[in-house]
Amino acid sequence: MTEVNTAPHQGDGPPDGPPRPGGWTRFVTARPRLSLLVALVLTALAVLAGSGVADHLGSGGWEDPAAESTYATKALEREFPGSQPNLLLLVDSGRASVDDPAVAAAARGLAARLAGEKGVTGVGSYWQAAPAAAGALRAKDGHEALIAARITGDENAMGRTLDRIAPRYRGTHGPVEVKVGGVVAVRHEMQTIIKEDLTRAEMIALPITLVLLVMVFGSAIAALLPLGIGIVAILGTNAVLRGLTTFTDVSVFALNLTTALGLGLAIDYALFIVRRYREELSTGADPRTAVGTTLRTAGRTVLFSALTVAVSLAAMMLFPQYFLRSFAYAGIAVVLLAAAAALILLPAALVLLGHRVNSLDLRRLFRRDRRDSREQGAAWARTAGLVMRRAPLFALGTTALLVILGLPFLGVKFGTADDRQLPSGAESHVVQQHIRDGFPGSPGGGLEVLAEGSATEAQYTAYKQRVAALPEVVRVDGPLVEGDTAYFTVQPRGEAVDDAAQRLVGDLRSVKAPFTTKVTGTAAVLVDSKHAIAERLPWAGAFIAVVTLLLVFLLTGSVLIPLQAVVLNALSLTAMFGAVVWVFQDGHLSSALGFTGSGSIETTLPVLMFCVAFGLSMDYGVFLLSRIKEEYDRTGDHDEAVRHGLQRTGGLITAAAVILAVVMVAIGTSRVTNTKMLGLGIALAVLMDAMVVRSLLVPAIMRLTGRATWWAPAPLRRFHRRFGLSEGEAPAAPAEEREPARV
Repeated sequence: MTEVNTAPHQGDGPPDGPPRPGGWTRFVTARPRLSLLVALVLTALAVLAGSGVADHLGSGGWEDPAAESTYATKALEREFPGSQPNLLLLVDSGRASVDDPAVAAAARGLAARLAGEKGVTGVGSYWQAAPAAAGALRAKDGHEALIAARITGDENAMGRTLDRIAPRYRGTHGPVEVKVGGVVAVRHEMQTIIKEDLTRAEMIALPITLVLLVMVFGSAIAALLPLGIGIVAILGTNAVLRGLTTFTDVSVFALNLTTALGLGLAIDYALFIVRRYREELSTGADPRTAVGTTLRTAGRTVLFSALTVAVSLAAMMLFPQYFLRSFAYAGIAVVLLAAAAALILLPAALVLLGHRVNSLDLRRLFRRDRRDSREQGAAWARTAGLVMRRAPLFALGTTALLVILGLPFLGVKFGTADDRQLPSGAESHVVQQHIRDGFPGSPGGGLEVLAEGSATEAQYTAYKQRVAALPEVVRVDGPLVEGDTAYFTVQPRGEAVDDAAQRLVGDLRSVKAPFTTKVTGTAAVLVDSKHAIAERLPWAGAFIAVVTLLLVFLLTGSVLIPLQAVVLNALSLTAMFGAVVWVFQDGHLSSALGFTGSGSIETTLPVLMFCVAFGLSMDYGVFLLSRIKEEYDRTGDHDEAVRHGLQRTGGLITAAAVILAVVMVAIGTSRVTNTKMLGLGIALAVLMDAMVVRSLLVPAIMRLTGRATWWAPAPLRRFHRRFGLSEGEAPAAPAEEREPARV
């Protein structure tokens, strides 16, 4: 987008006169009114295209579509619909027994009505089940029992069917009280709550963000610009997601990331550009010249930053679960749209505003004097000086602190997202909790074994006996045979997805049989999901690391700085991962934060949080490194470059981090635990990165490495001079050519 000078610097000094605007600068400033008009039209079209996007999004996506459990689930759905109930009606008979004739008659009537509903199949109940299976459908106290069924179709079709039939069954029916639960109800209720919570989060975040922007800029006019860029990015991404739903599954959780990154990154980019533009105006430059210089400097950094964030998010495309891939779709779209808006619309607006960008300076209401621009950031310069004077102390102390904060993650336990993600009062959560607490075994949480291939009754019986002999098996039901296909239901001891149930999955897959067997069920899906993530995690990590190393080298021309960036960025995430386990797995602060702990972390969440938080850390790292590199190229003084870089960007990075944290905390007010974890965890990571890593650890490490920080072998220095991307005008002579550091 921004012009990059790919030719090596020629001559001993800068060209005479002010630099002529490049092609990109001329393009975005030639017809600013037309640019804004076109953007307005495109935004209006995006509103129309993206309207109702949430209604087309799914609430699942945690399973590996190529896994054995996924194959078995689909086969069972096709051949034995009754084997995969996803709708449960909890029938409460009050003080009477569920075997009372009046209760039984009412329950059978409900089951018969349910069997006649369009889109519902495989209806069964305690009152209709065979004696061997009926016990699992009756509560231990004898006052509750279950009606089970399967709603057919894709996730959206299931949701529409549930909306249609649930009101007919929920509530009082003669002597019984009915509540609606099951997987479909849990996911549908989760989807509804997420949409409601997202609207509330936006209502919280927008006004607070505007106030903070006014505090940062002073000018109300300047403060509105980042919000405008963020809104354009969010609306555009909603349209992109709506388009993607016609080709692939997209998770409703991706909307949270769209809002968070749309506001957060758009504000980051606009802050950086508007701040640099105002700096150029303060030197006496006219608005067009100031915009041109801003695009050649801050604009390049914004483009580079967007690429680094997009790379981190793109790594989630390597995983098969559409839950993770959805965040890649949303994240890449919103990052690129935010950068495009910041590099096209914002310069056009700045040209039109000119010096009026400083209008409505609300700070004048509280103080008359204005600090000279040279005094701005003086506190950050003093901080940098202190840190560099005590570099070993700050480097070791900060590293030790971050490592200690991350230690709880060593005890992480992975699980699945279930009804406990919902508020304790949510109907589907209440139903599932009643089942967990009051029913024998784990109804709906057992394992199913699909058997394919012809077999005799004796062979089925022998296989069933071998399975029943496994130590973690409570009961084996079946087989139910249809042609050459059959299935068994295996009830494990304890919870549906605890360690014993996961071990049982492996044991079942090892049992020899004269036919082909495939295991599915909640624990099997978890085992397969963990395997898929573990298999692809090294590739995703390598992808992020290699591309980040390359991009940071193109920015700095250094071999050491890219390595520092990757290590320090990863270190900045330790507090987030430690807090996730300590709070959301172990349950500390659960009452204060309003969630129900499940004793585990959903398998895909750490991957998602790493990719998002790592990308945001790189965002702030690029802002700091670009300014340090600009000063080092200008002066060749390493320590002064670090001090100057922190002075110029410390306040900006902190302001951007606080604003993004506000947005993430607003997302974290969600009543769905995974969304709460995502929002609060990333807010913590962002603040730790900006206030600890960028402010203390980076200057300490750069002071310790000294001028060797900028070393690169001669071939790489020549490559960087030709293809590198850095902020600032070309130096009088590249710093590397003055006195290359020796290591």
